[in-house]
Amino acid sequence: MKPPRNWLRPLGGVGTVAAAALLIGLTAAPSAPAAPAPAERPATSAAATVYEAENATVSQGAVESNHRGYTGSGFVNYTNTTGSSVEWTVNAAKAGSASLAIRFANGTSANRPMNITVNGATVAANRAFPGTGAWTTWTTASLTAELKAGANTVKATATTANGGPNVDSLTADTEGAPPGGGGTPVGVNGQLTVCGTKLCNQYGKPIQLRGMSTHGIQWYPQCVTGGSLDALANDWNADVVRISMYIQEGGYETNPRKFTDLVHTMIEQATARGMYAIVDWHMLSPGDPNHNLARAKTFFTEIAQRHANKTNLLYEIANEPSGVSWARVKSYAEQLIPVIRQHDADTPILVGTRAWSSLGVSDGADETEIVNNPVNASNIMYTFHFYAASHHDEYFNTLSRAADKLPIFVTEFGTQTYTGDGGNDFAMAQRYLDLMASKKISWTSWNYSDDSRSGAVFKPGTCNSNGPWTGTSSLKPAGVWIRDRIRTADSFPTR
Repeated sequence: MKPPRNWLRPLGGVGTVAAAALLIGLTAAPSAPAAPAPAERPATSAAATVYEAENATVSQGAVESNHRGYTGSGFVNYTNTTGSSVEWTVNAAKAGSASLAIRFANGTSANRPMNITVNGATVAANRAFPGTGAWTTWTTASLTAELKAGANTVKATATTANGGPNVDSLTADTEGAPPGGGGTPVGVNGQLTVCGTKLCNQYGKPIQLRGMSTHGIQWYPQCVTGGSLDALANDWNADVVRISMYIQEGGYETNPRKFTDLVHTMIEQATARGMYAIVDWHMLSPGDPNHNLARAKTFFTEIAQRHANKTNLLYEIANEPSGVSWARVKSYAEQLIPVIRQHDADTPILVGTRAWSSLGVSDGADETEIVNNPVNASNIMYTFHFYAASHHDEYFNTLSRAADKLPIFVTEFGTQTYTGDGGNDFAMAQRYLDLMASKKISWTSWNYSDDSRSGAVFKPGTCNSNGPWTGTSSLKPAGVWIRDRIRTADSFPTR
């Protein structure tokens, strides 16, 4: 069995022996209360037209049909050369903004970027077309562009010697894009910023993001594939995915290049699906984030340099500080944040709080230590983690108070005990979700994997079997419960 996540630590004054007794005394999970009926993301309008790639003008490519899952009579396999392209003619009844979606598959692990031009003008330079996990796994890359009335040319041109991905079709919605440029979370909300105690979208309106955290990508990369991310974006309707990169425990420190590249790839995959991505510097043991400060500076410098122009990122710079004072955590943040800001002035930064991101509660403190001595930086939020079967009123009340004074993002929670295992307390978890909805506190739940414990959403073996990712047949009870709550309709105000 792969190494488990190291959850066995004291929380809220509960030591290891007492924690074991708590686990033994758990009763069977109560029935999950019903979630509101799911509402899918906006479907394409009646004006959406599918233009098959095999009917387009192809330069340095071939029409093939040897990988299942395509639509029409085939797809275009780009020649592995810079400049290979597919060009469609798109008709628009009137001039205006249109949503464009290119359906593609990339069975390699390498990004195959392309320039997207409309009527000869570049609308997306080096647009990412990352690996989808298999040549039979198809997904879409969406963007918006201005079309003129009548015939328009839309061209996708490979910009590297690897050529482009396999391209199946272009869907053009000529009735115009929704406010913000597309129906995805990023398309609607754009660049996020912290305004007061809230996370706000490009229109300055407070929003709540909801999604999932991966497990440690050193153990469960097979759970983060094109297919699983397609399901997270389109079946679960998630707004955000947290990319959990451990530093120790077989993670970043063992091979910085490997894990940095893996994070790059996962960022591109989230971007292609219109989801926000939290880059989680998952320091856990040792609990003093200053132990990894030099590594963090190296890592976040590269991430910020490469992805500064993206509008869908958040940086979580210290997962769960423990065994240290708030002053030490604050000092770490104030040394690292300026390094990031040299390259990326806009991305919100999430700062872990003392005592396993409990706002200090697990060490007998509370939010006042941060309120009275906040990090000296702007566009930041503070993180809070909870596990519903372990963390009851003291934690709940602290979160409620803190959210009125501090910008809070719950980057990790579960319906079980703090070990990520045991019975589910769905009733307490629902109390937390209701509170977070009322105060627009964004959240990601732990964890999107097939770990053997009850907190992992997929049944064991799902990831090695490549799904099925959609629906509920592969989900544990906690997976069914959290999927239902992510799928309910978003409220993203634009005016």
